[in-house]
Amino acid sequence: MLSLKCNKKGVGMVEVLIAIFLTTTAILALLGLQNPGWRNMAKADYTGRASGILYKMLEKKENVILNPCNLITTGTCANVDVYTSGQSAKINGDVTYHVVTCTNLLDASNTNAYIVSATVTWDANSTGISESMIVTRQEAFRYPSTGADNSVTVSP
Repeated sequence: MLSLKCNKKGVGMVEVLIAIFLTTTAILALLGLQNPGWRNMAKADYTGRASGILYKMLEKKENVILNPCNLITTGTCANVDVYTSGQSAKINGDVTYHVVTCTNLLDASNTNAYIVSATVTWDANSTGISESMIVTRQEAFRYPSTGADNSVTVSP
Protein backbone atom coordinates (compact mmCIF):
# COMPACT_ATOMS: atom_id res chain seq x y z
CA MET A 1 0.00 0.00 0.00
CA LEU A 2 0.99 3.51 -0.60
CA SER A 3 1.61 5.59 2.45
CA LEU A 4 1.38 9.38 2.41
CA LYS A 5 3.50 11.47 4.66
CA CYS A 6 1.94 14.68 6.01
CA ASN A 7 3.79 17.61 7.36
CA LYS A 8 1.90 18.54 10.52
CA LYS A 9 4.19 21.36 11.61
CA GLY A 10 1.85 24.20 10.49
CA VAL A 11 2.97 27.67 9.40
CA GLY A 12 6.41 28.71 10.51
CA MET A 13 7.45 32.05 11.93
CA VAL A 14 9.30 33.01 8.74
CA GLU A 15 6.20 32.58 6.61
CA VAL A 16 4.12 34.68 9.03
CA LEU A 17 6.69 37.49 9.01
CA ILE A 18 6.83 37.48 5.21
CA ALA A 19 3.02 37.63 4.98
CA ILE A 20 2.88 40.54 7.45
CA PHE A 21 5.64 42.38 5.56
CA LEU A 22 3.88 41.98 2.19
CA THR A 23 0.50 43.04 3.60
CA THR A 24 2.01 46.10 5.30
CA THR A 25 3.82 47.12 2.11
CA ALA A 26 0.60 46.86 0.08
CA ILE A 27 -1.40 48.91 2.61
CA LEU A 28 1.28 51.62 2.79
CA ALA A 29 1.38 51.82 -1.01
CA LEU A 30 -2.39 52.33 -1.13
CA LEU A 31 -2.24 54.98 1.60
CA GLY A 32 0.48 56.77 -0.36
CA LEU A 33 -1.94 57.14 -3.28
CA GLN A 34 -4.63 58.76 -1.15
CA ASN A 35 -3.11 62.27 -0.96
CA PRO A 36 -2.60 62.69 -4.75
CA GLY A 37 -6.10 61.30 -5.26
CA TRP A 38 -7.65 63.94 -3.01
CA ARG A 39 -5.57 66.65 -4.69
CA ASN A 40 -6.68 65.58 -8.18
CA MET A 41 -10.29 65.36 -7.05
CA ALA A 42 -10.16 68.94 -5.68
CA LYS A 43 -8.55 70.19 -8.90
CA ALA A 44 -11.27 68.51 -10.97
CA ASP A 45 -13.95 70.05 -8.73
CA TYR A 46 -12.54 73.58 -9.16
CA THR A 47 -12.20 73.13 -12.92
CA GLY A 48 -15.71 71.71 -13.26
CA ARG A 49 -17.23 74.63 -11.38
CA ALA A 50 -15.19 77.08 -13.45
CA SER A 51 -16.40 75.40 -16.63
CA GLY A 52 -20.03 75.79 -15.58
CA ILE A 53 -19.50 79.48 -14.78
CA LEU A 54 -17.66 80.02 -18.08
CA TYR A 55 -20.41 78.58 -20.25
CA LYS A 56 -23.14 80.35 -18.27
CA MET A 57 -21.43 83.71 -18.90
CA LEU A 58 -20.95 82.93 -22.60
CA GLU A 59 -24.61 81.96 -22.89
CA LYS A 60 -25.71 85.23 -21.26
CA LYS A 61 -23.61 87.26 -23.71
CA GLU A 62 -24.91 85.20 -26.63
CA ASN A 63 -28.54 85.83 -25.64
CA VAL A 64 -27.96 89.58 -25.51
CA ILE A 65 -26.18 89.67 -28.87
CA LEU A 66 -28.75 87.51 -30.70
CA ASN A 67 -31.51 90.08 -30.18
CA PRO A 68 -31.05 92.98 -32.65
CA CYS A 69 -32.94 95.30 -30.26
CA ASN A 70 -30.12 95.20 -27.72
CA LEU A 71 -27.30 97.72 -27.83
CA ILE A 72 -23.90 96.02 -27.84
CA THR A 73 -20.81 97.79 -26.53
CA THR A 74 -17.73 96.42 -28.22
CA GLY A 75 -14.11 96.61 -27.23
CA THR A 76 -14.92 96.41 -23.54
CA CYS A 77 -14.25 93.71 -21.01
CA ALA A 78 -16.40 93.06 -17.98
CA ASN A 79 -14.89 91.75 -14.74
CA VAL A 80 -17.19 89.81 -12.42
CA ASP A 81 -16.48 87.82 -9.26
CA VAL A 82 -18.60 84.71 -8.75
CA TYR A 83 -18.74 82.92 -5.40
CA THR A 84 -19.37 79.21 -4.95
CA SER A 85 -22.21 79.91 -2.51
CA GLY A 86 -24.10 81.80 -5.21
CA GLN A 87 -24.47 84.81 -2.91
CA SER A 88 -23.71 88.36 -4.03
CA ALA A 89 -21.12 88.75 -1.27
CA LYS A 90 -18.43 86.35 -0.15
CA ILE A 91 -19.26 84.23 2.89
CA ASN A 92 -17.00 82.05 5.00
CA GLY A 93 -15.67 79.09 3.00
CA ASP A 94 -16.42 80.53 -0.46
CA VAL A 95 -14.06 80.16 -3.38
CA THR A 96 -13.94 83.25 -5.59
CA TYR A 97 -13.92 82.76 -9.35
CA HIS A 98 -12.81 85.79 -11.38
CA VAL A 99 -14.61 86.05 -14.74
CA VAL A 100 -13.47 88.33 -17.58
CA THR A 101 -15.72 88.52 -20.66
CA CYS A 102 -14.91 90.59 -23.75
CA THR A 103 -17.08 91.41 -26.75
CA ASN A 104 -15.58 92.61 -30.04
CA LEU A 105 -16.66 92.87 -33.66
CA LEU A 106 -15.49 89.91 -35.68
CA ASP A 107 -15.10 92.05 -38.79
CA ALA A 108 -15.24 95.86 -38.90
CA SER A 109 -17.33 95.74 -42.10
CA ASN A 110 -19.96 93.42 -40.56
CA THR A 111 -21.74 94.79 -37.50
CA ASN A 112 -23.82 91.62 -37.09
CA ALA A 113 -21.00 89.26 -36.15
CA TYR A 114 -19.29 89.39 -32.77
CA ILE A 115 -16.62 87.36 -31.07
CA VAL A 116 -17.18 86.81 -27.37
CA SER A 117 -14.36 85.51 -25.21
CA ALA A 118 -14.39 84.62 -21.53
CA THR A 119 -11.74 83.57 -19.03
CA VAL A 120 -12.38 82.16 -15.57
CA THR A 121 -9.59 82.09 -12.98
CA TRP A 122 -9.50 81.34 -9.28
CA ASP A 123 -6.95 81.76 -6.50
CA ALA A 124 -5.34 78.33 -6.96
CA ASN A 125 -5.08 78.72 -10.76
CA SER A 126 -4.14 82.13 -12.17
CA THR A 127 -4.27 80.96 -15.81
CA GLY A 128 -7.72 79.40 -15.45
CA ILE A 129 -9.78 78.26 -18.40
CA SER A 130 -10.97 80.25 -21.39
CA GLU A 131 -13.28 79.91 -24.38
CA SER A 132 -14.49 82.08 -27.22
CA MET A 133 -17.41 81.92 -29.62
CA ILE A 134 -18.74 83.75 -32.65
CA VAL A 135 -22.29 85.11 -32.36
CA THR A 136 -24.35 86.72 -35.13
CA ARG A 137 -27.47 88.79 -34.65
CA GLN A 138 -30.67 87.07 -35.76
CA GLU A 139 -33.94 88.75 -36.75
CA ALA A 140 -35.82 85.72 -35.45
CA PHE A 141 -34.64 86.63 -31.95
CA ARG A 142 -35.96 90.22 -32.10
CA TYR A 143 -37.88 90.92 -28.91
CA PRO A 144 -40.09 92.81 -28.59
CA SER A 145 -41.00 92.56 -32.26
CA THR A 146 -42.76 95.44 -33.99
CA GLY A 147 -45.72 95.03 -36.30
CA ALA A 148 -46.43 96.93 -39.54
CA ASP A 149 -48.22 99.68 -37.61
CA ASN A 150 -45.15 100.14 -35.35
CA SER A 151 -47.06 98.74 -32.38
CA VAL A 152 -45.21 96.37 -30.17
CA THR A 153 -46.43 92.79 -30.35
CA VAL A 154 -45.49 90.27 -27.75
CA SER A 155 -45.92 86.61 -28.57
CA PRO A 156 -46.40 84.07 -25.76
